[in-house]
Amino acid sequence: MLVTPNSVDPIAKIKVIGVGGAGGNTLNTMISDYNIEGVEFYAFNTDAQALKTSLAPVTVQVGSELTRGLGVGGDHELGAQAAEESLDEIHEHLAGADMVFITAGMGGGTGTGAAPVIAGVAKNLGALTVAVVTKPFKFEGKHREEVALEGLEQMKDKVDTLIVVPNQRLLDIIDEQISFMNAMKEVDKVLAEGVKSIASLVTKTGFINVDFADVKSIMTDAGTSLMGMGTASGDNRAESAARQATNSPLLDMSIEGATGVLFNVVGGPDLSMKEIDTAAQLIYDAVDPSANVIFGASIDEDLKDDLVITIVATGFDESKQVYTARLGTEMPRPSLIPGKNLSSKTSPVNESSKPSMTPLSSDYSQDSGLTDEAKTTDVVTDKNTEPTSTKKSTNSATNGDDDVLDVPAFMRRR
Repeated sequence: MLVTPNSVDPIAKIKVIGVGGAGGNTLNTMISDYNIEGVEFYAFNTDAQALKTSLAPVTVQVGSELTRGLGVGGDHELGAQAAEESLDEIHEHLAGADMVFITAGMGGGTGTGAAPVIAGVAKNLGALTVAVVTKPFKFEGKHREEVALEGLEQMKDKVDTLIVVPNQRLLDIIDEQISFMNAMKEVDKVLAEGVKSIASLVTKTGFINVDFADVKSIMTDAGTSLMGMGTASGDNRAESAARQATNSPLLDMSIEGATGVLFNVVGGPDLSMKEIDTAAQLIYDAVDPSANVIFGASIDEDLKDDLVITIVATGFDESKQVYTARLGTEMPRPSLIPGKNLSSKTSPVNESSKPSMTPLSSDYSQDSGLTDEAKTTDVVTDKNTEPTSTKKSTNSATNGDDDVLDVPAFMRRR
């Protein structure tokens, strides 16, 4: 249905919850640097001092009797107990939400322990519950990695969609000379972009509209999920943005085989039907032929020459899923168009389609995460079980070898 594109008061009530240090940092980034309309922000933490720096309109100190506002010292079990102590208060703040985003850093205390408890409350209340979280860097140590994996296992049973950003892979796309503090800001930006891109599908209308029912049909009990964003300008911007959104160094897996796909194309007043068709064909060619594909298109006057594509892909058959190898034997990612080599037909792209990393100025704290104002933002989700074909490499990863980075897709095609 064609509608006049503008911002509207959303029917769906969306709440964004930042849990722990990393979640709080991401929340501050969303509030200060991103114009995410039609959502409510809440910061949950066991650390009373950290809550004082939050930009969220509502801050909630969980486990006040247990921790006395002093945090949990990285103890995720204590973090879970703190959330259990505050169940009534959590329930009160989440009541009435149609969709709840939970952002946190896995590996610390409050984020790892409390986030699954909070997610469980949201899902039990009937809200579409989406977690956008990080896995720690290699330098954070094996213990933190193991705690993160345990936290992810807890989250899987409590959310509809679990989107995981592996921090270590962000080293593939950031400047080698970037400072530690600015690198942590990039973590925040990746998470912020992820939440904004999905929330905007619900809170903004377009010429071809995507509403909350569409989002819910794709993301409810989604299992393995993948989310991507691409931005490009110039003559071939639709093709470039679609390729960026479906193929990134951050992706653990290919979009191939997805049976549920939601994508949105946003451009300036000059957005053409041909560009929408070009982007759609690239995406259709990449997913299961029988996939349920829902798409929208809208105009944003502020974009000028830029074109932005957001994709949420779900419903993967793990037995057929193609994963990139972690330990040296590479399993190449398929091209988006069967039978075509990406490097052989890729059109020149305007410089503005390349990722640009602009440091932010939010504070970094213990449970930190990373974000990306880059022109591409892609993240992937974890899954309950791994395909048989990758069992060996996955087991190795859980023993501490998952820090061996994949060669980025764009380098493999050179």
